[in-house]
This record gives sequence, structure tokens and C-alpha cells, in this order.
Amino acid sequence: MKTNHRLIQFTIIPLLLATLVGSKTFAETDACEETGETHIWISPLNAKPDSSIKIMAVSTDGAISDILAIDAQGNPTHLQSTPRGGPPWSLSSSLTGLADGDYRIEARRGENLLACHPLVIGNRSRQESPTMDWNLATEAFYSAWIEGLFGAPVGENLSFPSLEPVLRDPGRNFLFNHLGLNEDRNLPATPDCADLPYTLRAYFAWKVGLPIGFRACSRGSSNAPPRCGPVSVKTEFTHGIASQGSFRNVSGQLANAVHSGSARTGLDDDATDLYPVPLSRKTLWPGTVYADPYGHVLVLAQWVPQTTGRPGMLLAVDAQPDNSVTRKRFWEGTFLYADVASAGPGFKAFRPLVRSASGALHALSNSELLDNPNFAPFSAEQGELSPEDFYARMDKLTNPVGLEPRQAYESTLDALAEQVETRVTSVDNGEGYFRKNPGSVIAMPSATAIFEALGPWEDFSTPSRDMRLIIAINVLNGLPNKIVRHPELFVMNGASPQELKTEIEQYHARRIQERKIHYTRSDGSTWELSLADVLDRKQAFEMAYNPNDCAEVRWGAKPGSEEYSTCHRHAPAGQHEKMEEYRAWFRDARRPTR
Repeated sequence: MKTNHRLIQFTIIPLLLATLVGSKTFAETDACEETGETHIWISPLNAKPDSSIKIMAVSTDGAISDILAIDAQGNPTHLQSTPRGGPPWSLSSSLTGLADGDYRIEARRGENLLACHPLVIGNRSRQESPTMDWNLATEAFYSAWIEGLFGAPVGENLSFPSLEPVLRDPGRNFLFNHLGLNEDRNLPATPDCADLPYTLRAYFAWKVGLPIGFRACSRGSSNAPPRCGPVSVKTEFTHGIASQGSFRNVSGQLANAVHSGSARTGLDDDATDLYPVPLSRKTLWPGTVYADPYGHVLVLAQWVPQTTGRPGMLLAVDAQPDNSVTRKRFWEGTFLYADVASAGPGFKAFRPLVRSASGALHALSNSELLDNPNFAPFSAEQGELSPEDFYARMDKLTNPVGLEPRQAYESTLDALAEQVETRVTSVDNGEGYFRKNPGSVIAMPSATAIFEALGPWEDFSTPSRDMRLIIAINVLNGLPNKIVRHPELFVMNGASPQELKTEIEQYHARRIQERKIHYTRSDGSTWELSLADVLDRKQAFEMAYNPNDCAEVRWGAKPGSEEYSTCHRHAPAGQHEKMEEYRAWFRDARRPTR
């Protein structure tokens, strides 16, 4: 079976698979239905003859081996497919060249039929978007859709200027033009970090016909996490095919209500949009949200299983204030975790809306989610872990058989390099602003507002990213000591922790000299830095987040050096005074509470 990372179109070529379905007509075969843990999804909603049709089979109890398309005479076709995930497991394929008529799509595991879905091609199949509910099947479909949306080879640096090109790519987006209205043309989709998970959830609900809910929340205080009001339930997508205008309206309301506090709510709080789930591979599906204690939000996109020659990885996507969307790996430098009174951090799922006996929609409480088979269970266990224990638990989930120390080091080095490359783009974006607005000065907010301000400061400053960079540098530098503290996470091969610590310290000194990055100076020339240079400049990054400073200053160039010679723009003295006042936050790598 050929594995690809994009949906591939295939023209039906009937195969002789009599052992699977024989030559019975539809009337002679069993009912075509979905009753178990596997469901089949077809896009577009109303398929036309000779058009491209996408198929996704999604299972919650194991991998799917085959998708078959069967015509009205019982002639089967085995479809080449793209497998993903586990759990949930999905198999994606596509068809072209179907004539008007009746077909059936089957998902199989070996010779066992898992699910069957009727496919009617032509005008007589015209249907409105069916009324759907959030349940195990739709949650699994959402997860598989997210994984396909951000799928790419593991080594690829996946980055987009915004969410728009992702949703407008029919090869990535299974639901592209699902409603048949050309509804994705010119679709606005530029969420920032807090809005990204809500925008993805709302888009999916729009296309599939599901309700969504969200709340207005406070931002919390130094002593308490944010609190939220009653849920606002939106059912616009549940009454048949909804227009792009309907989605624009709902997403606009979301953007006005949602902010960084929406995901940082207390772990035991019931009146929230998101609730904490167990740290388990069975519950951390793609689509799960990660809320860090300081307001950054990521969406899980893919688990990469550990193999003999490659470490396992947990990949996620996030959005930045400049609306760029980037895929990142889980590690301490990007997924910040801290035990603070001002937030309930960790992995969380969207609180589902379900119908009561009267048909009214309500958000499930934490107690209702404890043993509910349709959704990830509620669990506040993350709040009981120290940061070191939290990361150790996640390391064990990602690499259950442990890593050789050099493997662990290379994985951490790669993660740091990815973070530095992302910062290159962020600084370049700020330089682009000043090329368009020469002589301008971006106003700098005061105190903790430097992390939360709107406008050009939010778009082009990097205080949150630079604090994460400092944390990432500390993590890489601290890896040798981690081997001593947590030898259970590593494959020791008979060596002592202290011996391996010494070996990795020596390896570290060499590898950071070998890895290079490049940034663009003020005059447009390129300057090369080794990762050793970046690590040596950690102190400079404590005051390198101000976009009013030139790129050379923001990369820690020393005044009087050749590297610094092309710098001709500096932040006002008053702003530098404020940055000096706030420098301790970055030195201690701990963001202050409000």
C-alpha cells in the first residue's frame, strides 16, 4: 500500500475481489450502515458525476486496512489510501470518474467489514447538511481532519503566513468546498494564538452541521485563573447548508469574545469552554488544545510513533500575533508548564454540547464527563504534577522505550533550531513593517501589557517568543543533568548516568558549533550565526524583543562589531529604560502575573 501525505485521486478500476463482496447486487447484500467504532465520511456533501470525491474512514478501535468502492452491480474497487493516526485511526482516499448512480463505500480491517456508507451520485442525491451531534464519531472525525490539515513529512518545516492557505488547499482540507457553494473562495481566516483552536472548531462545525459554544471570560489575576460567564450556543450551522456569511458572523463573534484567558481557566472549573483530560495516548488526540500558564495556546496535530532509528514526537500547530501558523514539536521550549495560581495549564478538550431529552443543548459538566464513553474523560491530574514530573510523563508517552542520550540530544537540538528559525521570520516581519513605514516608532506598552498589547506591538514584538527562546536554551544546556535526574527516560547501555552526562556535555560543545542559522541585517545582507553564538547571546535576548531596534540588536550583535555596523535604527531611550526594568522577568524565565 502506497503511503502519501496528500489525498490522491484515482479513477475506479474494478478488481475481482469476490472473496470480499462476491457479485451480489445491493438488494442481495446486507444493509449499508455504520453501527460500530468506524464511520465513513464523504465530501462534497452532494457529489456530481465525473467530479472529485474524497473519502475518509475513521476508527476509534484500531487501524483500517482498506477502503472499497462498490457499484450497483456489486463490482468492487480497492482504493489506494493514505493512513494516519492511532487513535483515532483514519484512511483517506479519493475517486474521480463516477457516473450518475448508486454506490457503496466500505471500510475493512482484513476481511472484516467495519462500516458501509451509501454514495449517490447525481442531482437526485441533493441533500441539506444533516443535523449532527457531537459524539465519539464526530470527535474522531474532527481529530482526523486536523491531522490531515497539517500533515507533512516529519522533517519538513511546516509554516504558513496564516490559516487561509491551509483551509483553501483541497489537498489538505478534506472539507474544502464540502457544501458545494464555492464557500472557501476568499474565506477570511487570520486567527491569532487564542483564536486558532476556536476558528478550527467553528469551521469544522460549519461544514459538518454541528452546534458550537463559547463563553466570555475574564483574564484572571495573580491569585486566581480566569472565570467565564454562561455559554453562548450557536446553532446556525445545524439548520441545513449555511453560507460563508453565516460562518463569518459566528467567527466574528468568537474573535470578539475569545482571548488568552479563555484556555487558562481553572482545572476544576465547570463553566469553561475547555476541560482538562488525562495524560494518555488514548485521550490526547489531534485537535486537543494545550494551554500554557501565560496565555499561549497550541493545537495538537500529530503523534509520530517512536521507531528503532527515530525518536517519537508529538507535533502541534500554533498561530502568532502576525497570524502566521507553524507546526512545532512538543518539548519544554514550546509547551510551557508551571504551577501558578493564575492559570489552569495543560492539555484540554473542547467541552461538548449535547442534547437533553427535550432537545435543548447544554454543555456537559466535569462530573458528566468522568465516565462518558463519547468523549475524553475529565481529569485534573495535570494539576497535581510538578513541571519536572509533567515533562517526564510526556517524555515517557512520546518515547515509551526511552531514548539513547545522543538521540535525545539531537531531538532537543532540532527543536531549539526550529524555534530560532521561527524567530528569524518574526524579526524579518518587523523589518518589513519599518521598510513600509520609515521613520515611524511603535509605541511600547508598560509592565505585563508588553505580552498582551494589540496593534503593531503585538504583531512585531517578540517578548513571549524570546522568553520561550531563553527557556529553550536552558533546556538544551540542562540536558546532561537531566540524564542524572531521570535515568529512567534514557537507554543507558550499561553506562552510568554520570558517564553519559560527561559524554553529552562534550557532544553538545561540538554540535552547537556545527548547526547554523542565518538572519537578514538592516542593509539586506545575510549574516550567519552558529547555535553556539545564539546560546552565548542568551543575556542579550533579555532585551531583544523591541521591534523599534534594528535586526542586528535583536540578534544580540555587539556594538562596534562588523555584524553591528549595518544597524541604523534604535528604540527610544525611554523604551530601553522600561526594558531594563523588566529584564529580570526574562533572566528568570518566568513571566509575571497580571
